[in-house]
Amino acid sequence: MPEPTETPVVTVFLRNQGEVLLLRRSADVDSYPGQWGGVAGHVEDADPVASALNEIEEETRLREQDVTQVRQGTSFTVDDEERDPRWVVHPFLFDTETRSIETNWETDESEWVSPTTILRRDTVPDLWTSYRRVAPSIIGLTDDTTHGSARLSIRALEVLRDRAGMLATSEASTIEDARARLVDTVQRLLDARPSMAALANRIHRVMSASRPELVPETVEINAHEAIHDALRADADAAEHAAAQVQDRHVLTLSRSGTVLEALCRTDPLPTVTIAVSEPGGEGIGVAERLVDAGLDVTLIPDTALARRLDETSIDAVLVGADTVLPSGAVVNKVGTRGTALAAERAGVPLHVACAADKISVSEETADESVRERAVYDGPKDLAVWAPRFDTTPAGLVTGGFFTERGTLSPNEVGAVADELAGLRGWT
Repeated sequence: MPEPTETPVVTVFLRNQGEVLLLRRSADVDSYPGQWGGVAGHVEDADPVASALNEIEEETRLREQDVTQVRQGTSFTVDDEERDPRWVVHPFLFDTETRSIETNWETDESEWVSPTTILRRDTVPDLWTSYRRVAPSIIGLTDDTTHGSARLSIRALEVLRDRAGMLATSEASTIEDARARLVDTVQRLLDARPSMAALANRIHRVMSASRPELVPETVEINAHEAIHDALRADADAAEHAAAQVQDRHVLTLSRSGTVLEALCRTDPLPTVTIAVSEPGGEGIGVAERLVDAGLDVTLIPDTALARRLDETSIDAVLVGADTVLPSGAVVNKVGTRGTALAAERAGVPLHVACAADKISVSEETADESVRERAVYDGPKDLAVWAPRFDTTPAGLVTGGFFTERGTLSPNEVGAVADELAGLRGWT
């Protein structure tokens, strides 16, 4: 019997606010009419990436500048018993900031839904396998040194939601087994980034809301709702921060999604000085994003921060936080403490913009280090000390915390920590 003809195709998931776009294929398409899938099409010119972008534009009218590639998954084969081809599927995940799409003749219906909806729909073959190859993962959380804790907490909620959805639709698991698997997933998520309070608080909130039974379907629903709640809290914190720094000269460092959004939505727009933020240099990407948004931006080396504060009319320092301790101390990208000290000397207020979920329930911190080669990759036998974070004492946060609850003083942080500690009771 001859081998089936291999036909390379792309399956693309567009993600917005934790949900993905599913398309129900029209009766006019040759394959799988009436079934749900992602954006899909044949690979042209042996170029899966270009083909994915072409299909996105053809099927949704979103252009390359409207989407950001997150991941290209490992390809896999699908044998169709009713057809001759053997599909070689190249999965992709793209983020987009808009849900405004325009479908073509290939699509009868479109929906933005939780990815776990795939498990309950009549879909094209192995659509869930395609998604799993590009979905957020615990390993991805552990290895991500680019994004801040707010974004990584959303990814952690997606991992929990997807795991719960799989267990909810599995006929093989007993409730006891499913519960044990969920608890194991939660523990591994908490262990992935122990320094990030937002991740822990949001995971604990889902599990607390799902007690006492911890039924997978309930956890799945609560995790999906928690994603929307978290995104709303982050946006509200950014909006509050924006109102405080409009038309001012703001100095910042590192990459905080909340700070970035605050600066971009401020009206009138502020003037921004941003440090390169080594090791990692994520300040460069933030500076480019701010310029694209129309802001007046100056990029400076980290070593020039103190001089910039002394010699320039800076109105405020605005930073994000990976974690806020109950005392009001701030754990953030290394360099924040030195900036805070320089700001205090220059008489410039230091503000922290973050959702209240970033407040930890404990004064303990879990240190992380960057790779030694990011600091020194030479031939000499040098000891390298390269912490990823430092801790800024509460007394240096002279401008307070801009949160979705309003502006909190360092003294008010402890009460929020006590409230968040109550979420741990589900265990």
